[in-house]
Amino acid sequence: MANIVTSACCVVLAAVVVVYAQRRSQQGARIQYEKIGSDVTMQCGTLGSEASVTWKVNGTDVENRREDDGPRLALKQVDLSVNGLYSCFQNPTGELKDQIILRVGNPPKEPIVTCRSNTYPKGFYCSWHLPHPTYIPTEFEVSVRHGLQDLQVQKDPIHKNRCHVKLPEIFSNNKYRVNVTATNALGNASGFLAFDEISIVKPDPPEKVVANPIPGNPRKLEVTWNSPSTWPDVETFPLKYFLRYRPLILDTWQHMELSDSTSYTITDAYAGKEYIIQVAAKDTEIGTWSDWSVAIHATPWIEEPKQIIITTTTEADENETTPSQASPSAKPQVGDTLGSSSAALTLSANLFITCIIVLII
Repeated sequence: MANIVTSACCVVLAAVVVVYAQRRSQQGARIQYEKIGSDVTMQCGTLGSEASVTWKVNGTDVENRREDDGPRLALKQVDLSVNGLYSCFQNPTGELKDQIILRVGNPPKEPIVTCRSNTYPKGFYCSWHLPHPTYIPTEFEVSVRHGLQDLQVQKDPIHKNRCHVKLPEIFSNNKYRVNVTATNALGNASGFLAFDEISIVKPDPPEKVVANPIPGNPRKLEVTWNSPSTWPDVETFPLKYFLRYRPLILDTWQHMELSDSTSYTITDAYAGKEYIIQVAAKDTEIGTWSDWSVAIHATPWIEEPKQIIITTTTEADENETTPSQASPSAKPQVGDTLGSSSAALTLSANLFITCIIVLII
C-alpha cells in the first residue's frame, strides 16, 4: 500500500514540475499572431541567414514542416493545429536562442449588438457577440449616445460582453445609438444599433408560477404567479400577462390575455389530464412581451374511487346461518308418518272387537 501511495505522489509531483517548467519557459517567449489559412514565417532571434538551427514545438521536432531557410521556420496555410510554443536551438551547440508562442486565429467581424430594458424606467443593458470566433484574445470598446449626449457605460461584472446604461430621461423622442468596436492583434471591426426608448422595453418572465387543483372541480386549475422581481415599479408602470396552457396529450395551446391580474382559473381543463402552463408579461403601454416563464405541470382534481367492502363466508358459516329451505307446507318427516299409521290400526282393531261383541249379544 505504501508503495502505491509513493508512486502516485511521484506521478503528481512530476506533472507539477512539467507544468511549472512549461510556464517558466513561456515567460520569456514572445507571442506571434497569424491568420488562419496564411503562410507563416518565424525568425529565430537575431541570427543571420547563414545560421543553422533546430526547431521544436512543445518539445517535439518540427523538421518535417520546415522549409530550409536558415534560421527561419516557414509553415504553409496554417490552422489551429499549429498553435504552440516554438523553440529554436543553434547548431551544433544546441543553445536555446529564441522562443515564440504561435497563436493562429481570425480578425473580428462586425459585432452583433442587441439592447433591452427589463428594469424600465431605470435603464437598459446591451450585449453583443461576434458572428464568427476569432480564437485569439479580442477586446471590445463600447460607446452610447442619446441624441448629442454621450452616456456613461458600466461594464457588467459577470458577463464579459454586456454593459449597463441609465436612462437619462423617459418618454424621449431622441434615438439612442450604441457602438461596439472589436479589436485583436489581427484587426478590428465595429457594429452599432440605433433604437427608440420604447422599442427595447421587455420585462423578464413572471416568477413563482403555481397551478393547484380545486377540490370538487375536475375541470378547473387555479394558476397564480408573481410579477418579475427585476421590474422596479409595477404600480406606476403596470404589467399585463399572457397565459397559455395545454394538456400533454395535445400540441395546441389555449391562450388568455389578462390585464394586471396575477391569477387565473382555468375552467375548461380535461378531467384527469396533466397540463403544462406558462405565463409571459408586458408593459401595458410600450415594448414587447417577455419570454415565457418556466413551464409547470398540474393535473385537475380527481375524485377518489369509493371503497367497496367485500365479505366472504365459509361452508360452516353457511350451515349455521342458512335457514331450512322447507316451506311450512312441506311434507312431514318419516317418523311422523309411522306414528299416524299406528294410531289408525289401533282404531280399526277397537271397532272390530266392538262389532263381535254386538253379534254375540
